[in-house]
Amino acid sequence: MRRAYPTFIALCGTDYLVYVPDMDIYTEGASVEDAIEMARDAIGLKGIDYEDDGKEFPEASNYQQAILKAKEDTKDFDYTQGMLTLVNVDFAEYRKKMDNKMVRRNVTLPNWLNFEAEKLNLNVSRVLQDALAEKVSQMKYQ
Repeated sequence: MRRAYPTFIALCGTDYLVYVPDMDIYTEGASVEDAIEMARDAIGLKGIDYEDDGKEFPEASNYQQAILKAKEDTKDFDYTQGMLTLVNVDFAEYRKKMDNKMVRRNVTLPNWLNFEAEKLNLNVSRVLQDALAEKVSQMKYQ
């Protein structure tokens, strides 16, 4: 699922402060590009939390609604003096990117194959990962 949310980016000193009103997210970056990436990352993480908790994603505001929310929600800093842009996230892709934790699996190999793999200094886990990724890709797009 893909979504795009209005996002404010405003310079404050040497940092770029970020506010995503629809998800009540605050973050910052060292540059505009970094601020956009930080916003995308924060939206992705919050979206995964919504999915895991079975919550509905908030609908994206239009620009006028976003400006009103920013003026209501942010009394200490006026984000509306910065730029307002849309930041998009593909939540399915974001989840894949973030879910790279390793799981342990026991594999049974014939002794001769294990012996040959050791002789060749092959990383059996890496070879298995590559083979599985290729097989999954082939089967997914048949």
